[in-house]
Amino acid sequence: MRSADRSANRWARLPQLVISRVVLGVGVALLLLAALGSDGYSTFVNGLSLALDVSFVAVNCALGIVLVALAWWRGLVPGLGTIIQPLVVGATVSAVLSMVSAPQAVVSRVVVLAAAFVILSAGVAGYLGSGTGAGPTEAAALAFDPPIPFRWSYTIVQGSGALSGWLLGAAIGPGTLLVIAMLGPAVDLMTRRMPALGALPVRRAEAREC
Repeated sequence: MRSADRSANRWARLPQLVISRVVLGVGVALLLLAALGSDGYSTFVNGLSLALDVSFVAVNCALGIVLVALAWWRGLVPGLGTIIQPLVVGATVSAVLSMVSAPQAVVSRVVVLAAAFVILSAGVAGYLGSGTGAGPTEAAALAFDPPIPFRWSYTIVQGSGALSGWLLGAAIGPGTLLVIAMLGPAVDLMTRRMPALGALPVRRAEAREC
């Protein structure tokens, strides 16, 4: 595909990028409201924040830059989606948390967790399929696909983050384990079964070989 065609296609998918980021933000907010454990990346950020006595926001920004740089070094070029993620997702999470009260009953929290997982999967699949750049966690996973398929590299990234964060003092829960084990395969399945979303991004070196 020529450069001009690729650029036009990305601009055409800009609405998908924004909508998917909002969906992702809703999923993150519901995961927090369920209070049954956050994703592996957030657990790692929280653990580092506790261990270093540095704010969560500062650690999140620093770690995000490191992971995106690692992916770039591996050939996965950042894009507009990489920049938009913290803005749209952060604003959506804040809005949802300010409007929705956390459930108290365990059954209600489990239902919210299940809904959060489905919405998270759709949000991640949608924004990756837009081809406009990946956020830190997804970029780190895609940077090693190949040789490791995204559905498993994402599991490794999330699992490593959760384990490291837990060792540093952060809490984990059933929601953390669900994200580690199932989110990568769920996103991969959605992008394969729903062509309208678009395909997972490929590294620049791999794209040249196609």
